[in-house]
Amino acid sequence: MGRGKVEIRRIENKTTRQVTFTKRRNGLLKKAYELSLLCDAEVALVIFSGGGRLFEFSSSSCMYKILERYRTCNYNSTEATPPAENEINYQEYLKLKTRLEYLQSSQRNILGEDLGPLSMRELEQIENQIDISLKHIRTRKVENLNISCMLHKLGFSKFRYFSTPLVL
Repeated sequence: MGRGKVEIRRIENKTTRQVTFTKRRNGLLKKAYELSLLCDAEVALVIFSGGGRLFEFSSSSCMYKILERYRTCNYNSTEATPPAENEINYQEYLKLKTRLEYLQSSQRNILGEDLGPLSMRELEQIENQIDISLKHIRTRKVENLNISCMLHKLGFSKFRYFSTPLVL
């Protein structure tokens, strides 16, 4: 004979309620253990009985670490909070992320984008950077042309130093 469906509502009989609590608590603790073991998940389970007695389960050696991780978790962020042992790597990641954002902003500024919020001093600095870069480009261009001319004079006329043909 099979079990009938149990209606989920408060059990009025105190003894029956205590027996049901004990059985279901043990089942819940077993499921938490199995989940942590099978799926390599960090599980923390806290149960207070009707009488105020504490029952707990933690898949790692320290429940505090799991609860602290839960407390600091930001659900609005797409990035997960790193475990404590990866804190150094996470700090390095944050530094690199900030540096990347700065470089991307600088690149947009040099390309003439997002110039509105910049001060006159910042605009002058960008202008100076562009002037210096342009001088380096012109110097390199002259060096490449000189090399091409030398190669042409030495008889390497079919040799192309660049992907474009040599125009004299």
